[in-house]
Amino acid sequence: MVDPSDSGDRFGALLQQFRVRAGLTQDELARRSGVSARAIRDIERGRVRQPQPESLRRLADALHLTAADRVRIQTVHPAHSGVDTVRVNLLGPLVVTRGAGRVPLPVAAQRGLLALLTLRVGQPVGRDEIVDVLWGPSPPKTFATQIHMAVAHLRTVLDPDRPLRQPGGPIERVRDAYLLRLDAEQCDQVRFEALIARAQARSAEQLDLLDEALSGWRGAVLVDAGTRLRDHPDAQALNQQRIAVALRFADLVNATAGETAAAQRYPTVVRHLRSIAGDEPYHEALHARLLLAQAGSGDRATALRTFAEFRRRLVDELGVEPAREMQDAYLRVLRDETAGTPRATVTIAQQDGSGTPSLLPPDIADFSGRAAESNRIEATVSRSGQRRTALPVAAISGMGGIGKTALALHVAHRLAGAFPDGQLYVNLRGAEPDPVASGDALSRFLRFLGVDSRAIPDDVGERAALYRNRLAGLRMLVVLDNAASAEQVRPLLPGAPPCAVLLTSRTRLTGVEGAQWVDLDVFEPEDALRLLANLAGRQRVADEPDEAAELVRLCGQLPLAVRVAGARLAARPSWRLAHLTGMLRDERRRLDHLSLGDLEVRASLAFSYEGLDPMTCRLFRLLGLFDLARFPAWFAACLLESDTDGVLPHLDALVDAQLLSIAGVDQRGHDQYRFHDLVRLFARQRAEAEDSDADRERALDRGLGGWLAVAADAASRVPGPCYATINGAAFRPVVDLEAIYPPGDGGDAALAWFDAERAALLSAVRQACDLDRHELAFDLAGSLEKYFDLRGMYTEWGATNERVMEVCQRHGNLLGEAVMLRGLIDVMAWNTSHNDDDQAMALLYDAGLRLRTLFQKAGDQRGIADAAVIASWGLTARGAYAEAVDTGNDALRLADATGHVGGQARANVALALAWREQRRVDLALGHLRSALIQARKLGNPRYEATVLQFIGVAHLEAGELDASRHAVDDSLAISRRYRDHYAEALTMLVLAQLHHARAEPGGREAAEASLALGREYNLPHHIADALGVLGDIALREGHTAEATAHLAESVQLWRTRGWPSYLAGALERLGTATRETDPTASRQAWTEARDLYTSLGNTDRAAELDTLIAR
Repeated sequence: MVDPSDSGDRFGALLQQFRVRAGLTQDELARRSGVSARAIRDIERGRVRQPQPESLRRLADALHLTAADRVRIQTVHPAHSGVDTVRVNLLGPLVVTRGAGRVPLPVAAQRGLLALLTLRVGQPVGRDEIVDVLWGPSPPKTFATQIHMAVAHLRTVLDPDRPLRQPGGPIERVRDAYLLRLDAEQCDQVRFEALIARAQARSAEQLDLLDEALSGWRGAVLVDAGTRLRDHPDAQALNQQRIAVALRFADLVNATAGETAAAQRYPTVVRHLRSIAGDEPYHEALHARLLLAQAGSGDRATALRTFAEFRRRLVDELGVEPAREMQDAYLRVLRDETAGTPRATVTIAQQDGSGTPSLLPPDIADFSGRAAESNRIEATVSRSGQRRTALPVAAISGMGGIGKTALALHVAHRLAGAFPDGQLYVNLRGAEPDPVASGDALSRFLRFLGVDSRAIPDDVGERAALYRNRLAGLRMLVVLDNAASAEQVRPLLPGAPPCAVLLTSRTRLTGVEGAQWVDLDVFEPEDALRLLANLAGRQRVADEPDEAAELVRLCGQLPLAVRVAGARLAARPSWRLAHLTGMLRDERRRLDHLSLGDLEVRASLAFSYEGLDPMTCRLFRLLGLFDLARFPAWFAACLLESDTDGVLPHLDALVDAQLLSIAGVDQRGHDQYRFHDLVRLFARQRAEAEDSDADRERALDRGLGGWLAVAADAASRVPGPCYATINGAAFRPVVDLEAIYPPGDGGDAALAWFDAERAALLSAVRQACDLDRHELAFDLAGSLEKYFDLRGMYTEWGATNERVMEVCQRHGNLLGEAVMLRGLIDVMAWNTSHNDDDQAMALLYDAGLRLRTLFQKAGDQRGIADAAVIASWGLTARGAYAEAVDTGNDALRLADATGHVGGQARANVALALAWREQRRVDLALGHLRSALIQARKLGNPRYEATVLQFIGVAHLEAGELDASRHAVDDSLAISRRYRDHYAEALTMLVLAQLHHARAEPGGREAAEASLALGREYNLPHHIADALGVLGDIALREGHTAEATAHLAESVQLWRTRGWPSYLAGALERLGTATRETDPTASRQAWTEARDLYTSLGNTDRAAELDTLIAR
């Protein structure tokens, strides 16, 4: 027996020996294992005599210790080897371990209950809360029994050595509640909180303790659980505490960076912050510290890139610039001033991790007038600090261009100091066709308030409740700009003071109860003159006072009109004010637009519009016909039937007139343009007034057709499914493609174009549907399918095709309906969960028959071939192999007859699948080699990767492992080049099987990576396959419980897929996994598998299972 007095020393020496053998420093081992460098030093020096079992497991895994090495550890340190210790970890996915092995909890009620009790460790959890978290508003009738059974099972799991009915144990019954007791060695949450408490009490060791506390996290709390557990207040509080600890750790390192030891911790800071940053994409305090730590690590380029990416995300997604803290950090990186105390440090006990949100856009530098209105608004908002229960809401209404946003922001900046907990801002885009949904605005606000993205509820009402709860007791100013309706606004209102709200809208929203409205009128003359002087120059206004006074009068003293006039003068320094005033004196061209209501907005816009030459005006009107948020110059050229160089002067003129603004640049560095929402409305109205119906229809044809022309060309350069390219009869203008992407650049430039113009393309499809242009809609949507597939955008793909298919059905467009259905089949069969309905492959076959009928009616033979391939897959899945081969041969003959090379490749793959299911790998390989030749003939590397993956599988099943590896490596190289995560996930699984077949390391890692990709892209068929491979690997490694858990989940998924041969295989392996632990379950699984094999005609496998069952 080992003497306990020297076990720590001996274990430390052994750990050091293993580390040196692996060629790792203590810091490198710390990064690999997640155990702090301090803890490793203390273990090796014998200071820690009872290292925790979880730490031992992590160290052993990081050092890749063999089974024999792990036995040596247990021999040296048996009392604390963790053989019998049960741990419950929830700082990441819920994991239960006993010693070095995982304990499966396949029953959802057991996992949910344990997660909830652990979240509330040390506190009683009532039955009502348990029912609500586990089942929501509709619990099963047997919920009481299920809770009782789950508790009984969990008691056995957590304390396996305690007799069944002996009192005590970790789960106690407290009246109508349950209480779980775990210590720091048994639960990562308890350990985390203990380390934080020690860190606050021991300033000298604070850095080491915080590092160790953060190293225990594997992701957000219960990241793999259902929403009710992930959204639980205690889960969110833990996530926020993690953020606070990470910020505190970063601040401590920053503050002591002058010390060499502290400065060396910057890489550790980066690691901890990066592990959180992906879940907190808008958290400014966190990202500010991340870029400081990156710069402190010597990676200044990455720090600058972090800032650029963060700023672009805020601007593109939220329409705001980074706040002061992020800007300050950026400047410090630029100046190489990363060391030292940051502008604002974090105290763990007080900071919730969210930082202070400061989302207000900049104040208007040349703001003028509105003194009386400002005072009224400030008086309303300032009442938030008084003893009252009603929420103060100051609301500003007025016509477009009257200056509502400018006034709201000006007042908000003046009052910012009175709201120290932050200022929230959102542009609700009420004047646009698609205003911001309340739920989306709430989601953005909640992220800025520190709520993890995955913890935001789906239900808008629940989001609003969480939002009000977050704001309770805070002095926060909420600015809701450009609201569309009271229904949009209500969910965004805090519950009570001391918060306050500033609201702007074109019209009074009488449904917003308690709002104090301020109606804006035009400027007073002196305020209008002051604005003009600020814009055009004080000396110019002083030199021509009479002309200036007349100018603002002719503008109707409308702020937008005065601003446009001043900007025009600023852009034309040679103009005298008299020149511009003379342009405005023609009442026939001005006063018609200065009547009432919104017409006054049109008048101020007409001022800029009518100063343009006729061709620029025409371009302006035609651009207004389209629902595009932004557009490139080539699109404008389509409307004028010009080239890009010819349209640029007109676009420049529109920018100079402030009727367009620059929205950024495209992938070639060319400007992109956008309308203000009121300007687009004005342009559309001018088109309706000035252009004939025929002219507007022609412009819509050319504009939408331009997107189609480029999308179709780009699609031809992008690899993807080998479907026949089937076009509609929509008009496609000639477009200067060299202005869009370089000639001969291949698929990379086309993919970059799709990435950059995705929003515009989807908008064009929607507008084509709205206008009932079904030919163009299906043609354009069809051009997007390869891009959708390659980028894993299955939700967008399905929604787009469904919308277009409905329009095609309404207009009797059989060809369009067929093309849209063809794409939908891929989405519905492979990327949709079917719960327990066993419909996935049945849907594939039935939809293939429907598709074939549609293509037959439309008279498209290549489409019929594509449909026959789909039907062949469905038949193979059902086990109707002979019919599948016949249907596949029909598809191949049709593809040959029509020269449809992609159809030939797809038909050969379908035939290979049918033969492989019949264990004729030789015939399968023959078809796959033909398919590979055809894919390469097409120049389609994406489908080439798919065929290579099938070839890898076939060689693997034939025992030809080297040939399989070559095919798999080639497939992976192609998939990764095109960021094709779907194909990569499938091929990684074959790689895992290869490693497993060769009994070499890497199989588990490849299978887990493949499973992660499958879960990310919601590929249930693939998830089930990956779980089966992981089960095989675990079984070979002797981890029976883990294997059983994986295989049980795999079986459950296969039951929903409608592919009996795969279900039979999973059942067979599950029977093998449970043979020793649960013989009854094993026989049941084998019996079901045998019956499935028999129904499929696989008598050999059925006979082998009969033998196993009889033993």
